[in-house]
Amino acid sequence: MSFEDELAEALRRTGEGFAVDPGALAQAGERRGRRLARRRAALAGGSVLALAVIVTAAAYSGGLFGGSGAEGAVHVAAPPPTPPGNGRLTGTGAVTAEQMIANLKSLLPGGRLTEPEARGTDDELGPRVGVVYDDGKGPAAISLSLQRVDPFGSGSRAQTECEDENLHAYDQCRTEQLPDGSRLLLHQGYEYPDRRTDTKVWRAVLVTVQGFLVDASEWNAAADKDARVSRTDPPLTIEQLKTLVTSDTWHPALNDLPAADPEPAPRPESLALRDRKAVDALEQLMKRFEITVPIASKGGQGTYGYVVLDDGKGKSLVQINVQSNADPSGFTGNSAVAPGPDGTKVKVTAGPGEKNRGVTQWKVDTLRKDGLRVVVSAFNTADQNGPATRPSPALTMGQLRQIALAPEWNVGTPDR
Repeated sequence: MSFEDELAEALRRTGEGFAVDPGALAQAGERRGRRLARRRAALAGGSVLALAVIVTAAAYSGGLFGGSGAEGAVHVAAPPPTPPGNGRLTGTGAVTAEQMIANLKSLLPGGRLTEPEARGTDDELGPRVGVVYDDGKGPAAISLSLQRVDPFGSGSRAQTECEDENLHAYDQCRTEQLPDGSRLLLHQGYEYPDRRTDTKVWRAVLVTVQGFLVDASEWNAAADKDARVSRTDPPLTIEQLKTLVTSDTWHPALNDLPAADPEPAPRPESLALRDRKAVDALEQLMKRFEITVPIASKGGQGTYGYVVLDDGKGKSLVQINVQSNADPSGFTGNSAVAPGPDGTKVKVTAGPGEKNRGVTQWKVDTLRKDGLRVVVSAFNTADQNGPATRPSPALTMGQLRQIALAPEWNVGTPDR
């Protein structure tokens, strides 16, 4: 796993703040089941951090069962607290799999439904329904899942926030605040971030003040992956998708599920970023080292940040990741690691990008003695999923080393 993925996972853990109980483990099992389900044909659709319950930098690809932004990790601690809902980890089964199918059918416009698959509220993976729907213009997979979450937690909020378009391309995205206080995400994007196929996925996610989470996705193909595109767009308009997730038809199933525990307070970020975001630190260090390449755009969250540089020779993405108490295993017994005079370990790599082999990535990965890890990467493209836009990154390897090894990262050293 790359450090970028490790950090995204850590951010998701912080954002999700799942209670560390058997219910959380069941949710983790659900996420794995969702990933497996995506590989099945027709309806095996099914979405965390984006988070499932996802986060930020995260980024989901939009699939209902586990988009790329959307799978978190559970930290297990003992002893576990008592699960909510009088000790129940699942619903009572008041809503069956057959009823989930009937409910979805009742809310769809007239058309033919095939390959139905569903789970009721007594399933440990949670209620879900999916079908292949054909309105006469081509078969399309539609999936919907139900969950209880902390409505005021950062994890549920992340579920209803649009991704950074500089990192995850989509056609349209908006977040709405409904009159009753519910938050709604409406997202029109693609199954694959690099657009290697024309498979579209449109998604609606509702989080209510009661902690109901309704997550629906639809594709312009009979399956989310590995199926030919059967129509130009998914069958439901974005307003119809909104109507689908906001329907009170799903309330009996949601009410049968145990309420989610409140998220614990997020763990503090690195002390090195106690008064600024990673992207701000990156920009400040570029100025200090007189790196004057113009910044076309920038973004990020917390301990992850990026800038897109444009020197007139093609745009170049530079990103930074900062992590406290990092696992040192990747720096052990590696001949590419060169410890510095202060004990900081430095690993330098140059080669193909991790998300698109047509892209070049230069990376300086550092680990200080106190466990602080700073990674700075530069690419010869503005988008890791897109094509190369220049022969090499806009920053040199030496400049990346300067940023990663700057004394400003040392805890206890003045930032300003």
